[in-house]
Amino acid sequence: MRTTVDSSPVRLVVATCQVDYAGRLTAHLPLATRVLMIKADGSVLVHSDGGSYKPLNWMSPPCTLRESTTEDGQVEWTVTNPKTDDTLRILLTEVFSDSHHDLGIDPGLQKDGVEKHLQELLAEHPATLAPGLVLVRREYPTAIGPVDLMCRDEAGASVAVEIKRRGDIDGVEQLTRYLELLNRDPLLSPVRGIFAAQEIKPQARVLATDRGIACAVVDYDALRGLDDPSHRLF
Repeated sequence: MRTTVDSSPVRLVVATCQVDYAGRLTAHLPLATRVLMIKADGSVLVHSDGGSYKPLNWMSPPCTLRESTTEDGQVEWTVTNPKTDDTLRILLTEVFSDSHHDLGIDPGLQKDGVEKHLQELLAEHPATLAPGLVLVRREYPTAIGPVDLMCRDEAGASVAVEIKRRGDIDGVEQLTRYLELLNRDPLLSPVRGIFAAQEIKPQARVLATDRGIACAVVDYDALRGLDDPSHRLF
């Protein structure tokens, strides 16, 4: 028996399961109790008790989840992406909880005061990130969330800017996803990225450089006009 599962609303399943991924690479998760999440956007994520927020494995939308029963009566999920050959197979040997939740409309991430103000200041003074940079729009919308600043450089090319108080690898990954999406738009492409933060961790800088993303360390006090670097002794 095989059925197509509706991905909306959010579905949370706690189960003992085995997970196999095949596509650009292969990965295997042996039997263990995990949390399975089917989000309203169609994505499927496999979480363990550790590893913070990052899933052990996942399938990004658009994808289709089909639920079937094996010959020995166990439930199997087969998740496929119509645009690729990637396949995620999840064998559920014991289900402890299976619930659906309508989360409603998310208002989006509310940045803390400093990060929000930093974005406002850089929107007013984009040239502090790179000579000749001019603002096109703040919170430039994309299908996966807004880019903090969309700008143009001296040559008229598009530049996406992601702003953080402390720049780590997750911020670089976020900007990478934005750039991949923005560069599909022929009216914007090519789009390069600038990762701006008050402090950028070494690992994040290495990853950004490897992906062709420029890094900019921002002096918040100088931007506010409260601290002129030329007046410092050190």
